[in-house]
Amino acid sequence: MPAFDITFIGHVCYDEITPFGGATTVTPGSAVLCGAMVSARVGSATAVVTRMDPADDAILTPLRALGVACVVTPCPVTTFARVVHPSENVDERRLYVMRDPGPFTLADLPTGLQSGIVHLAGISDHEFTLDFIRDLKQAGYALSLDMQSLVRVIGPEREIVFSDVPAKREIVPLLDVVKLDVVEAEILTGTRELEQAARIFADWGAKEVLITEKQGAVLAVDGQVMREPFTNRTQVGRTGRGDTTISAYLSRRTTHTPAEALRFAAALVSLKMETPGPFTGTLEAVEQRMDA
Repeated sequence: MPAFDITFIGHVCYDEITPFGGATTVTPGSAVLCGAMVSARVGSATAVVTRMDPADDAILTPLRALGVACVVTPCPVTTFARVVHPSENVDERRLYVMRDPGPFTLADLPTGLQSGIVHLAGISDHEFTLDFIRDLKQAGYALSLDMQSLVRVIGPEREIVFSDVPAKREIVPLLDVVKLDVVEAEILTGTRELEQAARIFADWGAKEVLITEKQGAVLAVDGQVMREPFTNRTQVGRTGRGDTTISAYLSRRTTHTPAEALRFAAALVSLKMETPGPFTGTLEAVEQRMDA
């Protein structure tokens, strides 16, 4: 297989989204879908490794249309998630994973996969085990992980409950890039102060730590912490904010400094949040927002 800039590993899904005071919709979703569409649109050579029911292959159509190489392990089911917003606060959500095809192993990866970085973009704790993360590291891959993949635990009634990760101090040193949001930061570090949380993760051994919240993103790298605000005019595209931010950051990071990649990611996700669904803009539009 050709070498890729970024390989996304994770479940794709159907999202049933019920906004506060609005009508329920069902659309293809997932961290993988949102993320890979970003990296492909801004010019990164992108691959996706997923587990799903082949009958739902249409979920991957927009990725293939953008040139994303999709590697599928056939499974009896595709992940189906529910997102309910009980109030006007877009950061208040009740999440459910009604079904999923189970965790990944190295056998899900194509033989000889070459990738600048592998991003683990999970929906819940049913995707990535500690052994799998270790195996990827031992195979020589640079790794990025969205901590939602571990913090989101499928509990009773299949509702997501947020939980600390007992193995976090063992996992974090295996990672080159760590992504989390303000809620996950508080669960894992005990603080909602993003700069402090980012420094804690850096002390645990993460090389680059990216944390998002409603107002913007914070990045810790090389002993420094920097912040970049979001400039979105509406919140109608809130779902996928974090997934989009980390993908934009990783894409830009392949050829730019951390500070420049953070600025790019903040501009891109600001555009994305003004329209429902995955990012559908262009590199030129992002650069115009950066200069605005």
